[in-house]
Amino acid sequence: MRWIITVALAFLALASAPLQAQLSDPAARAVVERAVAAHGGDLWLEPATLELVGTATFYDPATGVVRSEADDYRMWRTFEEGRTAAHEASGKVRIIARSGERVIFEVGYDGETTWTERGIMPRVEADAYWASNFGFGIIRSALQDGFALHFAPPRDIGGRRTNMVRILDPNGVQTLFGFDAESGLVTYMAFDAPRGFHERLYSDFVRLENGWVQARRVTLLYDGIVSNSVFWSETRVNGEVEPALFQPPRP
Repeated sequence: MRWIITVALAFLALASAPLQAQLSDPAARAVVERAVAAHGGDLWLEPATLELVGTATFYDPATGVVRSEADDYRMWRTFEEGRTAAHEASGKVRIIARSGERVIFEVGYDGETTWTERGIMPRVEADAYWASNFGFGIIRSALQDGFALHFAPPRDIGGRRTNMVRILDPNGVQTLFGFDAESGLVTYMAFDAPRGFHERLYSDFVRLENGWVQARRVTLLYDGIVSNSVFWSETRVNGEVEPALFQPPRP
């Protein structure tokens, strides 16, 4: 009886363990490894900070008409090592969109609290917000133990053949990535989100002097409808970022 219990417990432990990494397709893993190299290698894989500056256009989801335009759109990030959850907030982030002197919107996350220009965002609302927006960074963890990588049918994106890979985090949450077959660069990402089926298109890549490759145009869609397009003109990697930048505003 003791032997049977021991075997049963071992089986249950095996079944509940994050075995996805053992089930990965080696060819899919090679596609991700190529993408890491194409985007800048170790620097792109493990950045400490990232600052992006540019402009953005936001669309009305019902009509497709331009709702607002930000002539100053900025994002600051610090990154969390060993990220395992694909669509949860990680590290620290602040985004601000301005039209002239007017703030269109502002959002920040200091590692615990999410806030906007209107004040602190309730935790349930914040979790849903980040679950609809966080996703790209999980590719930086995808080669680690506990993740699974599998091919999906290839597609043409922007008239170019694109290799598709499903990345499953240790909880089994899936994110779909598209890789340009010629360059190896990430040109597409998609996942199910509280806001709808979220897709991103990446294009107009530039290589910085340090080897980092950045997409200067990013278009976001929900349920097939374009939400906004961002046009990055400045990129700074591993620069000094003032910690107070991420702190919630005082009441």
